[in-house]
Amino acid sequence: MSETSDGEAGETSAGLAAFQSVDFRKIFGARVLNGLAANMLHIAVGWEVYQLTGDPFALALVGLFMFAPNIMFFLIAGATADRLPRHLVLASCYALHTIAAASLFFIFSAQTPNMILVYMALFAIGTGRCFAQPASHAIVPNIVPKAHFTNAVAWGSSGQQIAVIAGPAIGGGLLVLGATVVFAVVTALFAANLALMLMITSRQQTFAREPMSVSSLFAGLNFIFNRQIILGAISLDLFAVLFGGAIAMMPIYAADILNVGEAGLGLLRSAIAVGGAICAIGLTQYPIRRHAGRALLISVAVFGAGTIVFGLSHNIYLSLAALVIAGGADAISVFIRQSMVQLATPDEMRGRVTSVNSMFVGASNELGEFESGTVAAWIGVVPSVVIGGVATIAVALLWAKMFPRLRSVDALSADGIGRQSEA
Repeated sequence: MSETSDGEAGETSAGLAAFQSVDFRKIFGARVLNGLAANMLHIAVGWEVYQLTGDPFALALVGLFMFAPNIMFFLIAGATADRLPRHLVLASCYALHTIAAASLFFIFSAQTPNMILVYMALFAIGTGRCFAQPASHAIVPNIVPKAHFTNAVAWGSSGQQIAVIAGPAIGGGLLVLGATVVFAVVTALFAANLALMLMITSRQQTFAREPMSVSSLFAGLNFIFNRQIILGAISLDLFAVLFGGAIAMMPIYAADILNVGEAGLGLLRSAIAVGGAICAIGLTQYPIRRHAGRALLISVAVFGAGTIVFGLSHNIYLSLAALVIAGGADAISVFIRQSMVQLATPDEMRGRVTSVNSMFVGASNELGEFESGTVAAWIGVVPSVVIGGVATIAVALLWAKMFPRLRSVDALSADGIGRQSEA
């Protein structure tokens, strides 16, 4: 029986309960460092690519090359997380990240950076992230007591949000000194992640034992499609954030609409995480106990509303406020979705199921950036962002009708979600 298969797994704990696990402290530290590195890298790449090309479609390609590995490898990544020690999978991914970040340092040190090499390095980072995501989420129930699981999810989200606040701000500040400075720091942070993963001692993982086959690779997809609550939750994220992907346009807003430059770009990227951190930390103290499905749908609609206000704003303070609200709503939806997926999944399948979920998350972020950049190139930046926000609200309303079981989810408990989500 997996650690999350009984009713106790859904019990909520608050405060610092998850930090009683030494290995969780290492995972939490790695998530913070990884979040810092990823956001610093993203802001530096986005700014440099736009300055070099002046083309919104070039920004769209940044998202595409980082997302493509999710489509290509997510089934293999999930099976890998279920068949190999998850901490070693993570260590290998961070090693690849370290090499790719060092490559970007040398590429942008050239007088004329080769964009093909830039996209290749981003593809490598996307590949490492594709394999790291299922292992990173699936390892948490292996290292914390089941009663502390939702607290660990909330703290994990908080750590990522804190990193998203600090990462763009630090990246924007260092970007004034040059992109190579950012990439040097990013390389060091990824190397530190590698060291932390090699220090994990927990060996509680339940490994998948069935022979490797096409059926076992697709087991995660089959599991999700037979549980309508899980299908509704992760597809909601895919389509809502796909249309609400305003982040890709932030370099254009900073440079041409709000006129706040590199440092302002860092503030814009940080603002969405400020709201996320506030809500995520709040969830560690006051976890959601009732009406979780309804809260998920409402939070997605609020995210869309924040996107609309940001898209229309020409005032930096209003833009920052809109992003704070959108970030808080997004953090709530992430917490609910991750808790639903993990609580309903046995450990030996958790990597494959989480890999499918991560593919949806990657689609909602990276493919959303590609969509935003492409639409902006056709009809303009502001219309692209505003239409995306309207579409996000429409998706929340449509999903409330299409997935009534998702809307009716009450407590975040393994037994309750497992029974309700059966197709």
